Amino acid sequence: MQTIEKELQQIRENINKWNTPEILSACIGLMDLTSLNSTDTKAKIDAMVDKVNRFPAQFPKHPSVAAICVYPNFASAVKSGLESQDVKVAVVGGVFPSSQSFPEIKAAECKMAVEQGADEVDIVLALSHFLAGEFEEAAAEIRLIKKAIGKAHLKVILETGALTTPEAIEKASWIAMEAGADFIKTSTGKMEPAATPEAAVVMCRAIKEFYAKTGKRIGFKPAGGIVTPADAILYYAIVDTILGEEWLNSELFRLGASRLANNLLTQLENKTVNYF
Repeated sequence: MQTIEKELQQIRENINKWNTPEILSACIGLMDLTSLNSTDTKAKIDAMVDKVNRFPAQFPKHPSVAAICVYPNFASAVKSGLESQDVKVAVVGGVFPSSQSFPEIKAAECKMAVEQGADEVDIVLALSHFLAGEFEEAAAEIRLIKKAIGKAHLKVILETGALTTPEAIEKASWIAMEAGADFIKTSTGKMEPAATPEAAVVMCRAIKEFYAKTGKRIGFKPAGGIVTPADAILYYAIVDTILGEEWLNSELFRLGASRLANNLLTQLENKTVNYF
């Protein structure tokens, strides 16, 4: 197998293959449009939902975002205000971003969010266990939350910036997937470094190996620090190169971002766009 650095070098050398208006537009449809601020209010979330509702009329050439991602207490606001059934309601749960609490509290919060309308729940791997080598305890929390949310999709955030080696990222990926994650996600965006191409390569390789072993496709979501169209294209290229075309849809690939949408629209429309 190629080294991570060699694989990334080859992808970057061929990046123009993916740097097209069609793929930039597709990236909008892969986005989890996110607002995770301490200053969020229902009025702010309602305004974001309204913009998503009006997006098809304002920008008919481009797909709507894949999901709106908010704190759990705003799940009902997004659910009640959202007009499109194709846009998912996503929340961060399980005492985001620290994941430092009792497992039962984490599970209860996630269950309540789903009861309030969440289709998807993003949780953070219990680093308190993982970094202590307590891998079964970390997996048990994921299983507990997966059971609590029923049919809702579970994304497990590895917080790769806290995992200092590719081996640790690979181990965390397998723990999450084997414990029931529907997606594995790089980062919360609340610590540095956030998403990195190197972590993406490791995680996508793990997803590929897991699929070969089990026949189950797990999704991938880079998040945190993804701001420019070039960032989006690079992660798209990584997924296409390692996992292939089957993963290039919103069921298996998401981009977590709060500022990316306007930057994609600015490049696509050839004018400054500050819609979101």
